[in-house]
Amino acid sequence: MDPLPSPGPLTSKLRNTLVRYHSIGDGEWRMAKKTKDATVWRKPSDEFSGYLYKAQGVVEGVTNRIVDHIHPGPYRLDWDSLMTSMDIMETFEENCCVVRYTTAGQLWNIIAPREFVDFSYTTSYEDGLLTCGISLDYGEVRPNFVRGFNHPCGWFCIPLKDSPGHSLLTGYIQTELRGMLPQSAVDTAMSSTLANFYSDLKKALKT
Repeated sequence: MDPLPSPGPLTSKLRNTLVRYHSIGDGEWRMAKKTKDATVWRKPSDEFSGYLYKAQGVVEGVTNRIVDHIHPGPYRLDWDSLMTSMDIMETFEENCCVVRYTTAGQLWNIIAPREFVDFSYTTSYEDGLLTCGISLDYGEVRPNFVRGFNHPCGWFCIPLKDSPGHSLLTGYIQTELRGMLPQSAVDTAMSSTLANFYSDLKKALKT
């Protein structure tokens, strides 16, 4: 098990990585799924043998309230149907923490429940916010869970100037589920999970 990293260098590296993903040209992405709430694209990841996914959709709500529902905190467990538990293990400052969470089984439990330990960081970006994270090898793996690993992931939430009260939410996700899984099952699950994330989030913001 690795010791906890110093948050300073990790926050700047993480932010720079997500900003780089955000500047990838449209031509490099291939569409994976489209729903009324979101569009999901993917491209081969530079970090591991799977895909980097990009998801985007317009969400009704002010930026701070949307990000409050996404980053580790009291709201996320209430609405995210995939997440089954969340425990903030360490807090470095108000916008920076280490969180352990578990996810439900997927695809008729072909994908068994997973556990993740992530370093999470929220910062300003342009007129909005960026909340991002990366997994750490920290803490004991609990029984009945496979420990997954999130390579640099994050959500950009930017207010729409021509549509007050709405924000453009763009996510970059590259999750290594680990365990013995057919890649096709992982790819199907990832696209559907990201599309469902938007529909669940929109319902939660209306309550």
